[in-house]
Amino acid sequence: MTDQPALDFPQILALAKDDMQAVDQLIRDRLASDVLLINQVSEYIISAGGKRLRPMLLLLAAASLGHRGPRAHQLAAVIEFIHTSTLLHDDVVDESDLRRGRETANAVWGNATSVLVGDFLYSRSFQLMVELDEMPIMQVLANTTNQIAEGEVLQLLHVHNPDTDEAAYLRVIERKTAVLFAAATRLGAFLAGASDEVQQKLHDYGMNLGYAFQIADDVLDYASDAETMGKNLGDDLAEGKATLPLIHAMQNSDADTAAQLRKAIEDGDMSAMPVVLQAINAADSLTYSQDVALKYADLAIESLDGLPDNDYVKALRGLALFSVKRAA
Repeated sequence: MTDQPALDFPQILALAKDDMQAVDQLIRDRLASDVLLINQVSEYIISAGGKRLRPMLLLLAAASLGHRGPRAHQLAAVIEFIHTSTLLHDDVVDESDLRRGRETANAVWGNATSVLVGDFLYSRSFQLMVELDEMPIMQVLANTTNQIAEGEVLQLLHVHNPDTDEAAYLRVIERKTAVLFAAATRLGAFLAGASDEVQQKLHDYGMNLGYAFQIADDVLDYASDAETMGKNLGDDLAEGKATLPLIHAMQNSDADTAAQLRKAIEDGDMSAMPVVLQAINAADSLTYSQDVALKYADLAIESLDGLPDNDYVKALRGLALFSVKRAA
C-alpha cells in the first residue's frame, strides 16, 4: 500500500463535514413529495445513515481541484439518489430483509412500494441533473445508470450459477458498483473544469476504488458478523451468489468439496455454511480475495499521481485504504 500521505476515515469525515451537511439538507429538501408514502419511505431510507461514500467522493474529487459549492452539492445529491434507488431495487430482487442493521424498506412496506419509490428517486435524480444544464453531466449519468441496470441483469444471470468465474464476477462489480464510483469522481473533476486527462485520472481512481470496495465487502460476508455488518452473515450464499471467496475456494478444493460448494450455490443452502467456511479457510480464499481488493486499492491510489498535494487528495488516498481495511 501507499507510503504517500493519506488521511484516516475520521479525518476524512471531518474534512467533508460541512459539504456533506449541505448535501444531506439538499437531499431532504428535494425528497419532499405531496404523496405521503413517498415521504415516509424516503425518510426511513435517508435516516438509516450509511457512509454516503459516493456523494463524498464527488465532493472530495471536486475540492481536490479547487471546486466547492452548491453545484457540487446538487450533483452529489444526484449520485446519492441514484445509489439509494438501486438499493431499494436490489433488496427486492435479493429478497433481503436487513440492511445497515435494520429492516429493509421492502420488509416494512412490501415489494411494490419499494420498487415504485425507487423509481421516484431515479426520476428525481434526473430532475436535479437537468437543472444543472450540462450535457456532459447528463451523458455520463445516463450511461452510468444504463450500465448499472445491465449489471443488475448480469448478476441475475449468475445467481445460483456455480460456473461463475472470477472474470464474470468482476464484470458484475464493474457495472453494479464501480461505474457509479467512477461517475462520481469524474464529475467532481468536470465541475472543477479539469482537463480530459485529469478527468480520466479521477475516473480511473473511482473505478478501481469501486472494485476494491465491493471485493472487500464480499470478504466481510464470510469474515464478519451480522451485528458488525448490519446484514445477515452469509447472505450472499443464501442468495446463490458466487462471490470471490467462494469462487476461489471452488477452484482450489478437492473434487468432493468443490461438488459440495457447487450444490450450496445452486440451492442457496445456508445449512452448508460450515462446509463453505471450512473450504474457504482451507484454500486461504479470504486472503486471496483481500489481496485482489488491495491490488485495486493500489491502482486507485496510483491514479492520483500528478494531482495537487492537498488534504482532499490525501482524503481520496485515505478512502482507498479505508475501503479494504474496514470492518463493516
